[in-house]
Amino acid sequence: MTVQNLTEPVDSGAIQAGADQTAPVSNRPCSVAIDGPAGAGKSSIAKAAAKRFGFIYVDTGAIYRTVGLAAQRAGIPPEEAASVEAILPGLQIAFDYGADGTQRMILNGEDVSGLIRTPEISRYASAVAAVPAVRAFLLGLQRDMAQKCSVVMDGRDIGTVVLPDAGLKIFLTASVEQRAMRRFRELRQKGDASTYEQVLADMIARDELDTTRAAAPLRAADDAVPVDTSELTLDESVDRICGLIADRFGIAEGSANAADCGAGRDA
Repeated sequence: MTVQNLTEPVDSGAIQAGADQTAPVSNRPCSVAIDGPAGAGKSSIAKAAAKRFGFIYVDTGAIYRTVGLAAQRAGIPPEEAASVEAILPGLQIAFDYGADGTQRMILNGEDVSGLIRTPEISRYASAVAAVPAVRAFLLGLQRDMAQKCSVVMDGRDIGTVVLPDAGLKIFLTASVEQRAMRRFRELRQKGDASTYEQVLADMIARDELDTTRAAAPLRAADDAVPVDTSELTLDESVDRICGLIADRFGIAEGSANAADCGAGRDA
């Protein structure tokens, strides 16, 4: 089981602006940037699409959630940017992948994957993601992963900030009511007692934070392909995204293998 260490220095040759986006997949890794608000289905869709093409799936939201969990455990109010910044040097954050491609988050040696999906940590994640020092702490590392491997990377500023030269940019969205219902059902399956009304209120609040923060606010890249999943099933959404990937890169599902791209999963 290979671990990608998010606290190690990265290669200085991160993705450069103006890079050739028409080079064949055999010569350069493919990069797919999927942005959108909470509950739009980014993680589920991105993970499934990555699996179909043999790409690495990078859930950047989980990375920020892990920083949020660290702040919560330290008793730091997430809006206290200076205090959040102060704990960054002491964080050992990593992720690894199981045989099924599931990304797991490791915080100081502990698998916290099951602890970062609560409404409280969602609020922490949105708040710490607005701290410029946190974004700088993680930016180069996310870019380095895309330089080494063919990736499907999802988040809120992937196409606008993290991978501005991604070969394909997609902006996923859905109505806030649909997104809240999806998150409510997900939480119920995990035994969370939050009501739909609470989840909806949290979703609206997080949308406000994400779209108005000063550092890398949520917005669609000018060249992103918009995809509304409000009336689509998960399978239909995945098919739509996979069709866009196949058309953009001229590849068939299963034709690429992320393990053969650059340095693969090793840091």
